[in-house]
Amino acid sequence: MPYTLTVNGRASSVDVPADMPLLWVIRDVLNLKGTKFGCGMAQCGACTIHLDGEPTRACVTPVSMVGTKKVTTIEGLSADATHPVQQAWMAHDVPQCGYCQAGQIMAAAALLAKKADPSDADIDGAMAGNLCRCGTYIRIRAAIHDAAGRARTSRRAAADAKPAAPAPVTPR
Repeated sequence: MPYTLTVNGRASSVDVPADMPLLWVIRDVLNLKGTKFGCGMAQCGACTIHLDGEPTRACVTPVSMVGTKKVTTIEGLSADATHPVQQAWMAHDVPQCGYCQAGQIMAAAALLAKKADPSDADIDGAMAGNLCRCGTYIRIRAAIHDAAGRARTSRRAAADAKPAAPAPVTPR
């Protein structure tokens, strides 16, 4: 059955079975390989993508459930790895084997989109379903705090760069 999906801002038509997991549509049909297969049971988080900004496990989400929701994969988070989470991940050397990292980054980005200055408890709660077999959880938490700071700095710089409103002209 044909479906029209908006993935990373681009509309794509796919002719796949209704029960095909979104993960396989993303990887095998759309050829976006950043989203990983981990467990296939929504337990590890390696396949985390965003559906309308919500972190979602692509391995158990049938394509028929997407509807008009916008899909964002790791490739769509930032074309040039300048998203604050990606920058912080690199600065803190978070990945070791790297297999879970796309899902970790997507979960962290969703958290920061909702909570600009998360506490350790917020981070632990948001990241609880994303497993890292290398155990880089301490660096993940530090990178998320760093990314929050980078995002604040970026927002301040953007606000400072806005041109000032012209002074009102008063009639004489």
